[in-house]
Amino acid sequence: MKTNLYVAIQAALDAGKEILKIYETDFRVETKGDDSPLTQADKNANEVINAYLKRTNIPIISEENRQLDFSERKNWSQCWIVDPLDGTKEFIKRNGEFTVNIALVENGNPVLGVIYVPVSKELYFTSEDGKTSKKIIVSSEEISVEEIFEKAKTINPSAIISEVKIVGSRSHLNEDTKNFISEIENSLSAEGGNNKIEIVSKGSSLKFCLVAEGLAHIYPRYAPTMEWDTAAGHAICSAVGVNVIDQSTGKAMQYNKPNLLNNYFVVKV
Repeated sequence: MKTNLYVAIQAALDAGKEILKIYETDFRVETKGDDSPLTQADKNANEVINAYLKRTNIPIISEENRQLDFSERKNWSQCWIVDPLDGTKEFIKRNGEFTVNIALVENGNPVLGVIYVPVSKELYFTSEDGKTSKKIIVSSEEISVEEIFEKAKTINPSAIISEVKIVGSRSHLNEDTKNFISEIENSLSAEGGNNKIEIVSKGSSLKFCLVAEGLAHIYPRYAPTMEWDTAAGHAICSAVGVNVIDQSTGKAMQYNKPNLLNNYFVVKV
């Protein structure tokens, strides 16, 4: 697992470096078949990550790769799940809230996760034993993985005391999400407590990171996501005891499913 973690961190850093090269130019935006945006940064980051991960001989599911039918994937006990540039809309807006997501999944469960934020140089990752998650702000992408392991700090979620912080998307705060927040408000009122609710807006997989490091308490997602949007964040949350619950099954989210589209989910301690 340490070798795979090493490879994933190096891949994320180098992908981030390629993303920033495009970010600093007057880049062109394409539209994919599902109407989602695509830039050269997505493509370049994907090439970098694939080059690293192929060395592990573990199959790869990436947003920018050709998607294999489940008949070809169903017997995989392990696979990488990758979003080379999560938050392309944030990238286009140039607000810095986009990430590189790399996760290793075993038998449907995310056991390793790496999330890198190229603009702020924040790096989140699970420990090699999957029992903690860590964070470091790197000085540059040239930092050695050994130094990252040495200097990264353990992160932890926080308990709700006087304020419930609910993290939402800058682009997807829809009626279902608003209804969920209203239910939380009603339950707090029924309990007679003085808890207040604060909405914390954030783009991409950073929403998972906010809960994992205690800057938010709940992340409800009542809008479409794909497995590559969530696997790395799910791994990082699981390692610190935060649950990622599929709202259709009532159980932990699963990966490498026949349909790579996720059900709605809620992230909470």
